[in-house]
Amino acid sequence: MRGTSSGVTGSMQILDRLYELVRSRRDERPDESYVVSLLEGGWDELAAKVREEAEEVVQAARGESDGALTREVADLLFHVWVLMASRGVEPASVYAELEARFGVGGLEEKAARRSRDEDDPR
Repeated sequence: MRGTSSGVTGSMQILDRLYELVRSRRDERPDESYVVSLLEGGWDELAAKVREEAEEVVQAARGESDGALTREVADLLFHVWVLMASRGVEPASVYAELEARFGVGGLEEKAARRSRDEDDPR
């Protein structure tokens, strides 16, 4: 098994390290960078890639191995990080949002989120 992370802390660290890599590629614009090619493709191309990866997650979950599902989720997370970096949204914002949802029932949280979204239509 590749990687050396263990437990939740290791998992969060790899996500943060991945975002740092994506952000550095965004800022430094190295030649032959996949991140740069995604960003230079524009919003529509990047959004299409995220949708494609999300569909591949669903397909893997429906009829492929756990390993295939794991790889597809990793691909989706990577592409979502690129999308977030394109907007300057930091992972800490996502972590804080997830933290705020803990301890709140699913339907209650969803209703509260709808109310918040109406108040803050960003």
